[in-house]
Amino acid sequence: MAVKLLDFWAPWCGPCHVMTPVLEEIKKEMGDKVEIEEINVDEKPEEASKFGVMSIPTYIILRDNKEVGRKIGVTPKAELIKLLQS
Repeated sequence: MAVKLLDFWAPWCGPCHVMTPVLEEIKKEMGDKVEIEEINVDEKPEEASKFGVMSIPTYIILRDNKEVGRKIGVTPKAELIKLLQS
């Protein structure tokens, strides 16, 4: 069962920068259990529109390529991990 976290962000987004260390911690803690894909909405606007992303940061959890969760804005690490594990 493949779990993927899509991280929609942009270089000019302050809240996105706040979340960077949180995502790094999740990478360390969950290791191979989750794949984190960072999507810069300025460089890949088609990806953002494909997933209906209207504001950033947006985090979309995919399990077997189906969306199973979504969080928008600065999100506590525990909340993201809970989504990834559910």
